[in-house]
Amino acid sequence: MRLRIRHSTWPRLALILTDTPTPACPDCGGEGGHHHDYGDYETGEYAGTEWEPCHCWDETRRWVVLPLPRLPRPQRTGIDPWGDEPPF
Repeated sequence: MRLRIRHSTWPRLALILTDTPTPACPDCGGEGGHHHDYGDYETGEYAGTEWEPCHCWDETRRWVVLPLPRLPRPQRTGIDPWGDEPPF
């Protein structure tokens, strides 16, 4: 298990401790999984990409280290900061 700290924005702002893929994995080459393109069965055209995680990495292994507060948004007053001056 290789751990690192990441910034999470969903479901709330937090710093999380998460697992990382093994860099020397012979199956995924350290990427943590494989992309598989698939096509529509009727037309044979490209329909999307699926992600299959590798056995060297558990993407559900994560712990919240520090929940971060949400900063309040600034209130808009509706007053034009430039007034009625021309733009030049």
